[in-house]
Amino acid sequence: MSARVTLKVTQGKLRGQVFTFDERTTCLVGRAEDCEPKLPNDQDHGTISRHHCLLDINPPDIRIRDFGSLNGTFVNGLKIGQRDQGRSPDDAAGAVFPEYDLKDGDTIGLGKTEFQVGIYVPTVCSSCSREIPEEHRGELKAGPGVYRCDACRARQTPQPAPTLPTKRCSKCGRDVSNEIGQHRHGEYVCVACRADPLQLIRQLLNQAKSGRSELLAIKGYAIERELGRGGMGAVYLARHEGSGEGVALKVMLPQVAVDEGATKTFLREVENTKALHHANVVQVRDAGCSHGTFFFTLEFCDAGSVDVLVRQRGGKLPLTEAAPLILQTLDGLSYAHQAPIPYVKLRDGSVRPGRGLVHRDLKPQNIFLCRAGAGYTAKVGDFGLAKAFDTAGLSGQTRTGARAGTPVFMPRQQVVNFKYAKPDVDVWAAAASFYSMLTGCFARDFRRDRDIWRTILDMDPVPVRQRDPSIPKGVAEVIDVALREKPQIGFQTAAEFKRALEGVL
Repeated sequence: MSARVTLKVTQGKLRGQVFTFDERTTCLVGRAEDCEPKLPNDQDHGTISRHHCLLDINPPDIRIRDFGSLNGTFVNGLKIGQRDQGRSPDDAAGAVFPEYDLKDGDTIGLGKTEFQVGIYVPTVCSSCSREIPEEHRGELKAGPGVYRCDACRARQTPQPAPTLPTKRCSKCGRDVSNEIGQHRHGEYVCVACRADPLQLIRQLLNQAKSGRSELLAIKGYAIERELGRGGMGAVYLARHEGSGEGVALKVMLPQVAVDEGATKTFLREVENTKALHHANVVQVRDAGCSHGTFFFTLEFCDAGSVDVLVRQRGGKLPLTEAAPLILQTLDGLSYAHQAPIPYVKLRDGSVRPGRGLVHRDLKPQNIFLCRAGAGYTAKVGDFGLAKAFDTAGLSGQTRTGARAGTPVFMPRQQVVNFKYAKPDVDVWAAAASFYSMLTGCFARDFRRDRDIWRTILDMDPVPVRQRDPSIPKGVAEVIDVALREKPQIGFQTAAEFKRALEGVL
């Protein structure tokens, strides 16, 4: 049984309701219709904001963040996040409010409603990490916090003194028990080693020469140079020593310990990405995982990515150059949104073949370019990888904390509902990318003194001709429609957006 987090309503009109989270998610809490849990819109909750606070959940971890509400959020009876009297919500949105990591038994108070946090962590054998059924915990306990399964007990005579096992970095062997926490199990790469992904992948490439099965995906490759780096790892140009073929070798480093279940979940999702074969989608060749490090070989795009091209052109692209790139991007999206894929997860946890994959992290950095005569072929890269990494819980908590991303190409639907993964969110992101390519600006005004999530929730995109009046009126109207979010995203499919653009170009 996987780890889970529960929120049980112990006071208020919702008393008795239990909200259970057994996989990676985020949720907004408040009085708005799009909140989950949604609080009653009544006199007892008149002090609660429409979007009051954010819960960032990666079982067994849960973190709460107040959005600068007038009356604050109560954690164990103590008020957090209240904005000063006289400050508007806009003023408060720019303030930095504390975030709290919640523990089992903590309470959250919002108006007359109180939630009690419950955290369940599977018990595992301290020697082999095999899960111990809840009903057998007592008889298999070897000491405070230490359990041993029957098989390990049988092998150990006499049994050593019970101690909590030391958790070590999979690369350097350093004790990371405090860094990782006792509630997570599996392989883990420490913060110091994650800062040097080149040494990690070089070590794995050397080990691959021995023919280890889990490293066959990268056997025979040698690193030539770094292509890019992000918060979750890096990408390198690598060349096969036998064939001479160049590939992009991507390294992704989880922010948490990697257990067998998370590894299987993520690599299963990667099989969906490998199934995509289209001229405007970067081909994933192979993938694997070893010692808490995931790696992929991908088609190498020799002209970099759109964001690099934009910088080379001085900050924005002319319409004659940007339009062909976005039209090709929409072709890649349209294909992927309908393509047959081997794995679709059902509500009961089973999987079956299905259709359609949503990127959910489209941006100019993920639109790659290959030289084609005097121009370029655009290819959508990293299809579904960020989504799968986050869904498997490998990216830690990405909506809060120091590692929180900057999702400037994300529609509000993805903030309101973390699991919202319909094709229209990619269409919106494509429009936001096109907007940025033409103007050198983001679609929304992201001010440094304003919370980025509040900006996405509360601020509409700026009409594109306010950024650049030289953009043809017809093109601007199509972009503005594509960036509409209420009551739904303007274009529901990539093909629909492409037809509208072609009609005005």
